[in-house]
Amino acid sequence: MKRGVSAINCLLAVDKPQGPSSHDVVGRVRRALGERRVGHAGTLDPDATGVLVVGVGQGTRLMGLLTLDEKAYLARVVFGSETTTDDAEGEVTRTAELGDQLFDEDFARATVKGLEGELDQVPPAFSAISVDGRRAYDRARSGEEVVLAPRHVTIHEAQLISVEKGEELAWNIYVHVSKGTYVRSIARDLGRELGSAAHLDGLRRVSSGSIDIAQCVSLDELEELGADGILSRCLDPVAALGYPFRSLSVREREDVANGRAIEAGLCVDSSGAVREVKQGELVSLVADGCLVGVWRRDGSQLRCKTNFPVGISGVGGCR
Repeated sequence: MKRGVSAINCLLAVDKPQGPSSHDVVGRVRRALGERRVGHAGTLDPDATGVLVVGVGQGTRLMGLLTLDEKAYLARVVFGSETTTDDAEGEVTRTAELGDQLFDEDFARATVKGLEGELDQVPPAFSAISVDGRRAYDRARSGEEVVLAPRHVTIHEAQLISVEKGEELAWNIYVHVSKGTYVRSIARDLGRELGSAAHLDGLRRVSSGSIDIAQCVSLDELEELGADGILSRCLDPVAALGYPFRSLSVREREDVANGRAIEAGLCVDSSGAVREVKQGELVSLVADGCLVGVWRRDGSQLRCKTNFPVGISGVGGCR
């Protein structure tokens, strides 16, 4: 059956609360907006909070185009015990003494800063990585021993926020990491490297790609705004994609709608510079304040990679 035309076509950044899964958030967005076509990019665990990028209507087709490789988190690392899941949800597998140095803020600050750089990281056994066709967490829950291969990741920035010295010792840290980095593994490995044990007890994603927490809407706010008001909180799809953009004339808009190649022309890049489209480069095509396509330069022309016939709302300053 052919899908009907969506009334709302946009990108949203939702501030996911603690508790619901990413799929649960999608369900609430569907109900709040009365729109069936809703999807998300960059899953967050139920206990994690923060930036979850959601596509509505034709915005769902942007999920595979968005560059969300780098992410930033605020994390709470608790020392003294290690768990099956490397976070507070798991069963304690090992406890260890707390050395005096762990209470020293100068030591903690230098240690966290020392996390920066490239490394080979072993993901948690309780993760969504597929092992011979089954998720690692399914195997781990069945009692199987799960051995995952290390992954090469990058910690671009790491900073100590504070040291808690109350009922439990915890380091609150900020990390900016590459795609595929597990903050639970950072916590686990930090405890081991310091001759103790540690696990993650609190995670908040504060940015995903170019999208940060300040651009987010809460689920309560989204439900209050509903379908009539949500367009005021849409993300700019051109900015989210990060490709240069090219505004279309009326004639070009007709050609693009019918998939006919157009002249490459000039584009505006993220710095605001006007320049020629580079060979093979992807370009966001804009008309009437909407993203209507992502096309690629081939020779002297732009040719269709994907079109959005109704247009994705929210483009600002690109008309």
